[in-house]
Amino acid sequence: MAALAQTQTIEPSAGPARDLIRIRNLEKTYSDGSVHALANINLDIKEGEFVCVVGPSGCGKSTLLRILAGLDDYDSGTVTLDGTPITGPSRDVGVVFQAANLLPWLTVRENVALPLRVGGKQKGQAEDIDRLLDVAGLKDFGHRYPYELSGGMQQRAGICRALVRSPRVLLMDEPFGALDALTRERMNLELQRIWQASRKTVMLITHSISEAIFLADRVVVMSARPGRVIRELEVPIPRPRSNDSIISHPSYPALAKEIRGLLNAQGDE
Repeated sequence: MAALAQTQTIEPSAGPARDLIRIRNLEKTYSDGSVHALANINLDIKEGEFVCVVGPSGCGKSTLLRILAGLDDYDSGTVTLDGTPITGPSRDVGVVFQAANLLPWLTVRENVALPLRVGGKQKGQAEDIDRLLDVAGLKDFGHRYPYELSGGMQQRAGICRALVRSPRVLLMDEPFGALDALTRERMNLELQRIWQASRKTVMLITHSISEAIFLADRVVVMSARPGRVIRELEVPIPRPRSNDSIISHPSYPALAKEIRGLLNAQGDE
């Protein structure tokens, strides 16, 4: 972890310009017709980019993530990963939900290795698992069981499990929402380190404005249901970021105010 903390400053917009995920005119209404979840969603996510999505409760953020993960269908429009339509779950996409959902009878290492076991590719992957545990600060906890870990450590193990098959995209749905404020700040730092080491393409859903600004290259703001993309805001703050550097950066107050104003206009705080 000490080596990762010395990562050189990376400008938010310095990554590759190629669009990895493309969403066009996406519409989603649930099968009983009672909820129009998403309306005319158009969004591109570049390879290696970290995008945070914010919006009012119930606006369809999680539905959008599940569609990208291949877990939900949709009514119309197109959703592609590197030009290929997303029609179901893929090894190219890892998902982290709010709960770590570790299996209590498996050790941390066994939980992380589970996707490899299910995919029949566990052999020869021991070094990859060791590397992930080391990056996540869990090198000395691989033999422990989930109940022996803090909530933040369990969530780090969940992130490792999502990364173990080396997906191109990592989707995260409020991964730190259940943590206390201090642990959440620490986890933001940990996730930044993991992302800078792996440079995966990440889309993270959050209700926290400060978390979105801390983590994102770009913040996507959605409207109330049916969810639409109403604004995309670049975060012009160099990396690596700290809580102090974010708050003291001259762009932070105006950026936070704009996001808060957009959310308040939609009935969210």
